[in-house]
Amino acid sequence: MDIVQSIILGIIEGFTEFLPISSTGHLIVASKFLGIDQTSVTKAYEVIIQFAAILAVVFNYKEKFTLQKIDLWIKVFAAFIPIGVVGFLFSHQIKALFSINIVATMFIVGGIVFLIVEKFFIPKEEEMLDDVEQISMKQSLVIGFAQIFALIPGTSRAGSTIIGALLVGLSRKASAEFSFLLAFPVMSAVTAFDLLKHYKEFNDANLLTLGIGFVVAFVVAYLTIKLFLKFLERFTFVSFGIYRILFGLLLLTFSH
Repeated sequence: MDIVQSIILGIIEGFTEFLPISSTGHLIVASKFLGIDQTSVTKAYEVIIQFAAILAVVFNYKEKFTLQKIDLWIKVFAAFIPIGVVGFLFSHQIKALFSINIVATMFIVGGIVFLIVEKFFIPKEEEMLDDVEQISMKQSLVIGFAQIFALIPGTSRAGSTIIGALLVGLSRKASAEFSFLLAFPVMSAVTAFDLLKHYKEFNDANLLTLGIGFVVAFVVAYLTIKLFLKFLERFTFVSFGIYRILFGLLLLTFSH
């Protein structure tokens, strides 16, 4: 992997990780397009840019990472448990699902779900919960179980958690914010597991390439979180639903 490829993948990871459009799906497609093989060095790079995305959440929500917010974090970690258990128990079966066809299909399915939820299931604005800290344990657990669908490639972790949050009455902004916070334990667990598994590969990796990818992913993720929340102040998730369907159809077209 050269520096230009590192920058491109860093931008894609940073931009797509917290949007409901599947970072994994976009990285798979981009890697194939750029001719990047899934080597041990590539895995080391993916660990680094995932870690950068985690830090972007921490820097954006510094005020949430205090002992005063322990009640919120109890609910966040409760929401993490379902995907943590299922992901651990069925890791080999989940890896076997990785293919362009499955990614494309889940892009389309997820897009349709967003359009249906926006059309039929969004409560009136005054009935929505707009403060993420007011979420109940029951709501957080429902969101946690919704997140399990993210184990299917192309579904999107952000997408599945946001859908779950919308269905239990959170506003679009609160749904996105809970998804950001829930990314912290999920991505920390994934990154730690990958680091333990691939730490030897860092010896073969170009540190300059890794460093550039880290910085790019962090900056783009940090800005994306802020811009996404601004976007949700004025718009719905309909555009993401349409994008997912079009991108999935494009993938199906070019995969045959």
